[in-house]
Parts: sequence; structure tokens; C-alpha cells
Amino acid sequence: MAVVDISEELKSLSSTMGSIEAVLDLDALRGDIAALEEQAAAPSLWDDPEAAQKITSKLSHLQAEVRKAEALRGRIDDLEVLFELAEAEGDADALAEAEAELEAVRKALDEMEVRTLLSGEYDAREALVTIRAEAGGVDAADFAERLQRMYLRWAERHNYKTEVYETAYAEEAGIKSTTFAVEVPYAYGTLSVEQGTHRLVRVSPFDNQGRRQTSFAGVEVLPVVEQTDHVEIDESDLRVDVYRSSGPGGQGVNTTDSAVRLTHLPTGIVVSCQNERSQIQNKASAMNVLQAKLLERRRQEEQAKMNALKGDGGNSWGNQMRSYVLHPYQMVKDLRTEFEMGNPDAVFNGEIDGFIEAGIRWRKQSEK
Repeated sequence: MAVVDISEELKSLSSTMGSIEAVLDLDALRGDIAALEEQAAAPSLWDDPEAAQKITSKLSHLQAEVRKAEALRGRIDDLEVLFELAEAEGDADALAEAEAELEAVRKALDEMEVRTLLSGEYDAREALVTIRAEAGGVDAADFAERLQRMYLRWAERHNYKTEVYETAYAEEAGIKSTTFAVEVPYAYGTLSVEQGTHRLVRVSPFDNQGRRQTSFAGVEVLPVVEQTDHVEIDESDLRVDVYRSSGPGGQGVNTTDSAVRLTHLPTGIVVSCQNERSQIQNKASAMNVLQAKLLERRRQEEQAKMNALKGDGGNSWGNQMRSYVLHPYQMVKDLRTEFEMGNPDAVFNGEIDGFIEAGIRWRKQSEK
């Protein structure tokens, strides 16, 4: 690569980084960090463990975000020196090393640029993910369980904390449904592009004749409700059912009837939680999920009104959004963005960042 080309490339990278820094508003983030550090230093911080955990988690996330931006700016600045030294010494190995670093910086810049596209009203929230087996019988239940593992492995790869609220196991294999939280800022904005119907095509391991089977699972992603949302729920509108939790094969995981199912009578929304030993804790977690669902319902109603005013019937991008084909060939393909991977095993093991980034860029483009 010619020196003049490198110079222009580095200017372009620096300019892009400047735009990202402006959108992130690093000075404002540093101010938020200072305020959170002051709260975290308060002697009474852990009097309320839940509030303390939110403060320390948000502080850690913001600090990591600022460090990542500062480190990337430093790498961009260092690139010019790396290329100058390689050229001056005529060192082919040093030049190859500089070019590899340039490619790595380009990739890191692309990833950071995606974060700046998360500017929706609830994008900065944590996420509640619900997966349900749909058409396809036992294959659909097995597929739903594989999707649950995929997202939990994705979160694990990024060191994001998760909490499984409820899992309803199917009789033969897999799960009927599951709800879990991804407890990191911007989880909702990031994962919301995963919402929709996922389709699996494979030779069914549950069919003794070895026939190809198509099955479906639905993914719903909601923003976690915060105190400022004012989602009022009248106790008289709720039916509360208590039951004994159970694991795969009907094995009891709790010794008491601590699992809680809430039915919101005006809307018919039903949520369950069974991950805690305490009935009170399960009810509180179920209420959080119910509030998130009601908040999303309100958001959809408001969006429908806006679409009606614009003469826009809305879009159906959430439906039939990804296809996982294991037979007769191996391919996972997003039907909206055309992004694809030929290694389904890696995808099911949590390597879905490419799909998510393509989805976020696609959504932003669709909004223009």
C-alpha cells in the first residue's frame, strides 16, 4: 500500500473516530462516571443491594465504554508511527504488522460505529428476552432451547450478566418457552433486531424415518421497565396463581409451591417466574416482566397511531427474520439483511455479532 494511500486512510479513520466521539459525547460520559463514582462511594450504598448493583453495573459499563473509545483513539494515532517506522527501515515484517493492525482498527471502528446507531427511546435499557416454540412439534421445542443457549452463550462471550426468570420444559425434549434478562446497558437496543420468527430446516433427530423437518420459534425482546415509566397495574386486574416449579422430566427443583403465574385480566397477558426460592421474589420478578410487556404494548399502540397519521401501514420486518438450514446444506441467513454464515454450529454457540450488527445497520437505513 502506498504511503500517500496510508496517509489518506488514517485521516479517514481519524475523522470517523471523531464522529463517533461526538455521538458518544465522552465528556458527558465522564461526568456521568464521576456522579456514579460518588454514589458508589457512599457508606449507605449496600443498604439497598438491588440499587447498589445497578449503580456499580452502570458505572462499570460506562467506564469500559470510555476506556474502549480512548484506547481506539490511541491505536489510530499510533498507526501513523508504525507505518513511518516500517517504511523508514524497509522492514517487510514491520509493514505486515502495521497493515494487520490497520485492519484490526477498521474492524473495531465498525463495531463502535454500530453502538452510535442505538439512539431509540429505550435502546439504552437492559433487555428481557422471551423465546417460544411455535409450529413444528418436538423439533420446535428443541429449536427454542437451542436459541436460548445461543443467546446465553452470546451474553457469556461478552461477559454480560443474565438471569433466567422462567423456563417451561416440553414433554419429550426442548422447551415450550423461556424468559431471561440480559442485564447490561444497551442490551435492548442491541438485541431488539433479533425479534421475530426464526426457522430451522434439518433432518429431524426425532423422526425415525429421517425426514427433513421445518420448525419455528418466536423471539420477543422487551426493554426493562424503569421507575420513570409509570406503568400502573391495579392489583384487582391481576390473577395470581402459585404452583410448584419443575425441571426437565418433571423433576422438582423447589420444595415448596413458590413459582408464580400472573394473568393481567384486561389484556390477557400471562407471565411466570420460577427461578427464585421465595414466592415473594418470584412475584416481584414476574411483575417486572409484566410491566415490560405492558410498556411494549403501549409503545406499539403509539407507533400504530403514528403510522396511521403517516399513512404507513407499519412494517413486518420482525416476522420470518432468519433461517437456519442444516440440511441439505449448512447455512444461517438473515432474510432482511442478507447477512449469512456457513457455520451453524458457531452461530448456535453464540457467534451472532455479525447478524446483530447487520441488523442494527439495516434497521437504521430502513428508518430513513
